Order: sequence, then structure tokens, then C-alpha cells
Amino acid sequence: MDKMLYLAMNGAKHVDLQQATTANNLANVHTNGFKADLASFRALPVVGDGAPTRVYQVDNTIGHDLSQGVLQQTGNDFDFAVTTPGFFAVQLPDGGEAYTRNGGFELDATGTMRTRTGMAIAGESGPLQIPEGYKVDVRQDGYVFAIPANGGEPQEVGRIKLVNPPAGTMYKGDDGLFRQSNGEDADADPAVRVRSGFLEASNVNAVDSLVQMISHAKQYDLNVRMMQTADQDARQATQILSLNA
Repeated sequence: MDKMLYLAMNGAKHVDLQQATTANNLANVHTNGFKADLASFRALPVVGDGAPTRVYQVDNTIGHDLSQGVLQQTGNDFDFAVTTPGFFAVQLPDGGEAYTRNGGFELDATGTMRTRTGMAIAGESGPLQIPEGYKVDVRQDGYVFAIPANGGEPQEVGRIKLVNPPAGTMYKGDDGLFRQSNGEDADADPAVRVRSGFLEASNVNAVDSLVQMISHAKQYDLNVRMMQTADQDARQATQILSLNA
């Protein structure tokens, strides 16, 4: 059978993967701190009989756009945004660490700072707990202070663990959280800064993503039509051979 069929099938498969990535980005256009997924592919020549004029696609790199999202002012003391490259750490149920830029938090019944999905925000020296009846003040360097309601002296609670691992050393899991590829916890980076009363919006460009979806659909349709053409050519060749037999 003509190699064209297999090349078109391969192309349709990878366009479908691209479309799934773009659709996931669009679904998270309003998710605070979300970083757009990137999928790229490379072309390889088809090795075999005939002229080396055909190529097929293979997975090359699936990465992420780590550019800064727009900072949205909320005026809420329980919101903070990472304003430099980097992430803040959260404690996973299994005891490990993961990293995110979605800085909305809340206090549980014990006063522990947690994300709004229930994970404890990791401090450099352990959990961050705010005494009952105190207000929260998150400073730019990540230090957290508890301020008495009566206006007394602020009490230092600890420092949020802020990290900035080298580029290419992290991956994003299905839960949307980043982890180090080597499985180890990242070291704290004192240069990372946060801003209280703000949240970082998703860095997904909705218009660009919609245009990409249209492009993916057209590319997929083109590959399907190529498969149909290859099938028709094969059927016609079979009929001609049958008539000449």
C-alpha cells in the first residue's frame, strides 16, 4: 500500500495531540497562575524503497510557556502573586513537594496556610500557622507576619518557600503542579519576590489559542483527505490489475 496513507495517519495523530494541548490551554484561560502547555514535533525522513522525498512526524518537545501572566489586584490579604521567575512550594499529601504560581490561600481550622485546593503552603522551616484572631501580612520577600487585631506588634510566622529551579529541570503533572524532573525538592531562592493582594492570571492568549484550534482542524481535515485519496488510489490500482489479469 502507498506510504502516503501511513504518513497521513501519522500527521492526523499528531495534529490531534496538538489540538488536545490547545484545548486544555483554552480550558484554563481563567485559571490563576496557569502556564500554557507547548507541544512541538519534528520531521524525519521515511527510510525505505523509493525516492527519499517523504517525511513523517514524531514527538519532540512538550514544554510550557513560563512567561508572566497579568497581575490582577484583588485587595484580598489571602492572595499573593509571584512577581519574578519562580514558584512557591506546596506540601503534597504524600509528604513531597510541588510548585505552583496560583497564590490564593486560606486558613484551615488550625490556622495553617493552605491553597484553596487544600494543600499546605510550604514554609522554609515547616508549616505556616497563623494564631487565631490575627491578620496575615505577606511581605515581598515571602516572610509571613501575623498582625494582632488590636494593633500590637507583628509576629513573624515564617517564610514561604520560594524556588526558581534552572530552566528545563521541571515538568508539569496532570494536576497542574510543577515538579523537579529528578524527583528531588528544589532549594529555596531568596531572589524570588511576591506581591500581596494580587493574583497572577493565566498566561494563555485566548485569541491565539482559538486561531490555533481552527488551524489544527484544517490540518487534521487535510490529513484525512490524504488518507481518503490514498485509499481511492489503492482501490483503482486493484481494479486495473484485476481487469488486466
